[in-house]
Amino acid sequence: MKKLFPKGLLAIALCCSAGIRVSAQQKDTVPPAQPPANLPAIMANPQQYEIADITVAGTQYLDKALLLSLSGLSVGDKVVYPGGDQFTKAIQSLWSQRLFADVTIYVTKIEDGKIWLEIGLTEMPRMNSFQFKGIKKTEADDIATKAGLRKGTVVTPALKQNVIGVVHKFYADKGFGNATVRIEERKDSGQVNSMGLVFLVNKGNKVRIDNINFVGNYNIPDSKLKKRMKGTKERTRFTLHPDTRQVYVDSLAQPDDFWKTYGFLQPTRALDKLDPYFRFKLFSSAKFNETKYIEDKSKVVSYYNSKGYRDALILKDTTYKSNASNLNIDLAVSEGKKYYFGDITWKGNTRYSDSVLTRILGIKKGDVYNLELLEKRLGKQMSQEGGDITGYYMDYGYLFFQIDPVEIGIRGDTIDYEIRLREGPQATIKEVRIAGNEKTNEHVIRRELRTIPGEKFSRADLIRSNREIANLGFFNPEKIGMNPVPNVADGTVDIDYTVEEKANDQLELSAGWGGYIGLTGTLGVTFNNFSLRNIFRKETWDPLPSGDGQKLSVRVSSNGKAYRSYNFSFTEPWLGGKKRNQFSVSFYSSYQNPYAYSNYYANIYNQNATTTDGHFKVMGASVSLGKQLKWPDDFFTLIYSVNYQQYKLKNYNYFGIAGFDNGTSNNLNLKFTLARSSVDQQIFPRSGSNFMLSAQYTPPYSVFNPNKDYTKEPISKQFNFIEYQKYRFNAEWYVPLSRPMGSDNKTFVLKVAAKFGYISRYNNRTTLSPFGRFELGGDGLSNFAIYDRDIISQRGYPVYYTSDPSINPESGQPIDYRGFTVFNKYVMELRYPFSLNPSSTIFGLAFIEAANGYRDMQDYNPFRLRRSAGIGMRFYLPMFGLLGFDYGIGFDRIKSGGGLKDAAKFTFMLGFEPE
Repeated sequence: MKKLFPKGLLAIALCCSAGIRVSAQQKDTVPPAQPPANLPAIMANPQQYEIADITVAGTQYLDKALLLSLSGLSVGDKVVYPGGDQFTKAIQSLWSQRLFADVTIYVTKIEDGKIWLEIGLTEMPRMNSFQFKGIKKTEADDIATKAGLRKGTVVTPALKQNVIGVVHKFYADKGFGNATVRIEERKDSGQVNSMGLVFLVNKGNKVRIDNINFVGNYNIPDSKLKKRMKGTKERTRFTLHPDTRQVYVDSLAQPDDFWKTYGFLQPTRALDKLDPYFRFKLFSSAKFNETKYIEDKSKVVSYYNSKGYRDALILKDTTYKSNASNLNIDLAVSEGKKYYFGDITWKGNTRYSDSVLTRILGIKKGDVYNLELLEKRLGKQMSQEGGDITGYYMDYGYLFFQIDPVEIGIRGDTIDYEIRLREGPQATIKEVRIAGNEKTNEHVIRRELRTIPGEKFSRADLIRSNREIANLGFFNPEKIGMNPVPNVADGTVDIDYTVEEKANDQLELSAGWGGYIGLTGTLGVTFNNFSLRNIFRKETWDPLPSGDGQKLSVRVSSNGKAYRSYNFSFTEPWLGGKKRNQFSVSFYSSYQNPYAYSNYYANIYNQNATTTDGHFKVMGASVSLGKQLKWPDDFFTLIYSVNYQQYKLKNYNYFGIAGFDNGTSNNLNLKFTLARSSVDQQIFPRSGSNFMLSAQYTPPYSVFNPNKDYTKEPISKQFNFIEYQKYRFNAEWYVPLSRPMGSDNKTFVLKVAAKFGYISRYNNRTTLSPFGRFELGGDGLSNFAIYDRDIISQRGYPVYYTSDPSINPESGQPIDYRGFTVFNKYVMELRYPFSLNPSSTIFGLAFIEAANGYRDMQDYNPFRLRRSAGIGMRFYLPMFGLLGFDYGIGFDRIKSGGGLKDAAKFTFMLGFEPE
């Protein structure tokens, strides 16, 4: 048998030389064939032969037919032997697969113009196991996933090098810049051509940054430059004096007021030489990360540019060891001189005049040169905030608009600019396409869009459409895509919207059984994307017909014999399908018996039950119609609603009003609500506001009989037909404290809210009933909310019944259940999202609240408030809605000589944000 091409040899002449080799393993797995007898004559006379047969030897795991196909050789092909390049290409093709330690081709027979070939292969060993030593299992699993390690993978040098690279990067990102990896190979005698790999990892010590030193920064101090290096921080050292217990902070270039603010003594370098002092260190984020360091150097230069130093650059940077593991960083800076804006002229503008564009730009001659600010004001990169020149043009359809700032002169330290505009034609929307809505019908999305085919393109309409789709609540707001596709040829634009459905139906289910009590529990379902028109089509039920954007809610709750309630509601957001007219109808009924278990407890305590015959029943219904307004803007909605409640009392004296424990009360009222909502999304708003002003009126029954004094009637008759007028005002603002960064769009958001309510009589000839009033404190769940009363929660406090903040709710004072007629509340929350995943949205918050209720307007004092502060978490789970936990401290609950523990309260919320 003659080997034609050993690995790495391409010349056919070498096939017969003494350099031909066959590995020992190959000799064991590929029996040698006998070479043809006339080989010397053949080698001296290259001829064309037809391949009669090809065999593959030496493979154990790979498919021979596939390998033969990869070689490019097949039976019937014409080849030149010796000297033909077909053999060279075949070996190169197989070798490029990186699966073999050796590739050779043998000529086993030549006869009658035909040639028989054998491809001899030595496979790379397979990895039947791998193991990491020296690190935690969780870290090993993470590294294995990142490196793509799997049993059965071919062991190649590239695989080993990849694992080493992944380990180095994994630990470098965690601050371990000196991690090492050693690989041990272990042969597996139980399996042919297989081995196990053991990765011995030593991550070493963390590489910390001791000092960052700047050189050449004459105009900007070190502290400001270091502040820009968010990912590269030097460690801060603290020194504790053993006698005075004063804390010294050894850090660079802190101003005097820094030390005064935090009560520290200003450090000196002499502290480092005082051996008796006990030193401890706070490392925070002082680890060194090469990738972040490169980014931070660019941020330093950008900061210089923003301060007018357009020629600033880092001449040289050096990292060197300060000790066995830590680093010092030296950066040599060339600041250059400071520049200022000179004359700014405009060219090519016809839509807006020079003066208008100059006013929008907001940069005047003499302002410090800042290229980043200039490009932001010009709108070189599209932003949803708007207010830039590109935005103004885009809002009027100039999709093909281009703008370029050109330096036309530098006079000393002054730079003149000419802003060149190419307005182009106004683009008309041609097609609007929607994709990704697997459950929701397309018309539900399309009716929310402000981008209509045939109308002029507007960036403001595009952004507004995004907001409207997000506020439907059916889609992941982080995955809504908007892609304008310009058609330059005809001056039109197509717009592609993409959405990702998310689960938003909710289920509430609990059940129990307790002897004398009976059945307890709750069953509630809310379908937020219901379809009434498909209710008789079986094929649309999954589990109910859906896709038309309607809302159906049903809830049944029971606490045995003591309490039960039924609730039903239905909402159609587009009544008639052509305009945003929201129609809602609801019905609810509840029953409460405070004496249900009186016999049970009387038997336990050997007492006589006072009565077992008493209850409080509530039945109500509501019909409302909301209409979107176009003035003052189309964020406004006007809602009309007609509401009716009937209350039946029997031996029920919860309200503390003498004589009002039996009877029937009827509450018919008309409510008008003017609301405005511009929040970007419902679950975690990052911007926008909510305003609500409502007025609620019952018929003025007393006006129809002006000579009658209803206050002299028996109390049970006074409340037969309730009359009142009630006003509510709510305002909420959401302000992002930074621009959302990265793909997760996470940012701190400040929520500020103010709320006010007032209920009163029409005249002094009537008595204001206990229904419709305000109840303050608590979390809204534990309060008695089965009657018509507005529950105004306040974290850090239980329900309170007096306006005096010095009286604690737990102080044993008499409880007055009549409720308040006036209240105000102020809220400030700092929020941060931990997860914006629609299947599990999680955010934390810190809050400050102040609120109080008042018996009447004469007692009203907006500055006499109960104050609280605390922290909380919110979890939005599609199946259960919004869950919340808050831990609040009621400052006015702190008793004399007591502590914060006496004023703390843990509250829970379910399904809604507390009012």
